Amino acid sequence: MAGTSKLIALDWGTSSLRAYRLGQGGVVLDRRALPWGIMNLPVVEASAIGAKAGFEQAFEEACGDWLRAAPGTPVMAAGMVGSAQGWREAPYLDVPLRVADIGAGLIALPTRNGAVLHIVPGLIERGELPNVMRGEETQVVGALRDGAAGELLIGLPGTHSKWVRIDGERFTHFDTFMTGEAYAALSGHTILGRTMERGAPFDAAAFARGARVALGAGGINGVLSTIFSTRTLGLTGALNGEGQANYLSGLLIGHEIAALRAGRAAAQLAADPAIVLIGEGKLCERYREALALYGYTRVDVAAQATEHGLWKIAVQAGLIA
Repeated sequence: MAGTSKLIALDWGTSSLRAYRLGQGGVVLDRRALPWGIMNLPVVEASAIGAKAGFEQAFEEACGDWLRAAPGTPVMAAGMVGSAQGWREAPYLDVPLRVADIGAGLIALPTRNGAVLHIVPGLIERGELPNVMRGEETQVVGALRDGAAGELLIGLPGTHSKWVRIDGERFTHFDTFMTGEAYAALSGHTILGRTMERGAPFDAAAFARGARVALGAGGINGVLSTIFSTRTLGLTGALNGEGQANYLSGLLIGHEIAALRAGRAAAQLAADPAIVLIGEGKLCERYREALALYGYTRVDVAAQATEHGLWKIAVQAGLIA
């Protein structure tokens, strides 16, 4: 096994488990992807090793051999493994808070093979409409440059898109948009999907058209009104099935950015704030295009944010010198 292990880091979500063996400075020495998310664990005889047998087995498959090769290597996990439905709940930390305070909230969980798994807590912003994240906080930490000052807006596009406002070294506010899940539901389970060709190549013109509708009159009419235009533009021949899918994507992302621009996260930022996106490359490019239509041009995409975040939090917590 090449390289000296300094940290074994797990990104353990609802549907998947990613494991990283990190060396000095957080360099990735090895990585694995397994299907063992917290809702899809290996089937194990529970009576033999306890009620959390599936978690123990998934942990063994993810990194058991790495730990045997380098006993004593610290192990840390972020994501839904620390939720109420996970292996051990890591209580939420309240926003606003300092980025450096996350490492102080780790929960230690002894495992069957003798290792101690350190679980990263999620974040909660309380109020009339509370908001939570679990896993994204680690990616945000990984995307931040050490010693960076000023304000930053970090977007995490996906099933439940997150937008996080960072002020210096503090989490100050975040919003959640169910954009990805809404797209899947609308295209798969409503009349909009009947004439739509999903999985077709990207149609940039149709995507931009949808984003512009949300920017213009659609911002007044609202998303529940404008989504029906996906069907009517198909019926009138303005959009083919391929175009309808991309139009709906642009429309929903456009409404997300319009709401973001009017909300708390961006309310006190500069007209063209510095933005960092974290996520799948093609999806981030769609967001970059839509953001440009709204006047947001200072947009970067962070690479390996999860791995970097896990490493930085382990350093915060004193797991790594």
